[in-house]
Amino acid sequence: MRSMIVDRNAHALATLRICVGVLFLIFAQYKVFGSQFTLGGGFQFWINRFLTDGAYPFMVPVLQKFVLPHATYIAFLVAYGELAIGLALVTGILVRPASICGAIYMLTLLFSANYPGPHAAFWQYFGASLEHLVLAFCFGVLALGDSTQVLSLRHYLRRRLGTAKPPNSL
Repeated sequence: MRSMIVDRNAHALATLRICVGVLFLIFAQYKVFGSQFTLGGGFQFWINRFLTDGAYPFMVPVLQKFVLPHATYIAFLVAYGELAIGLALVTGILVRPASICGAIYMLTLLFSANYPGPHAAFWQYFGASLEHLVLAFCFGVLALGDSTQVLSLRHYLRRRLGTAKPPNSL
């Protein structure tokens, strides 16, 4: 019975990993294979929109004095970072480091874009940040859990080479 529960949990976690990975591949594809985001001012547009629509006050100087002056380089970092995170999650290789980077990225976006204002009630901070907070939590789960037990290239290679862990060992 225990192995059945472990197996279901392993499949659920692997499904979450793959779905978030596919989402990040979708995010990355237009940034990597097109030039509008990286070289056409798309990244700068979003940073300026964050500044206009409500970045957290401590992020405003970072966005103005660091991100915008280095916008092209950071745009490429964002594009290829999203691609790397997506590939890592879909293949199941380097999932923990990719998840940590993904969580940091989501928190950076959250603090850059979701400030509800200085007089908002405490709960409104969470409501305003759901678009980034949900993915940050997913990355947290993937960083803490072992989502590579099934449906991963890592698991396949371990089984193929005879170094796979038994299914009940964590």
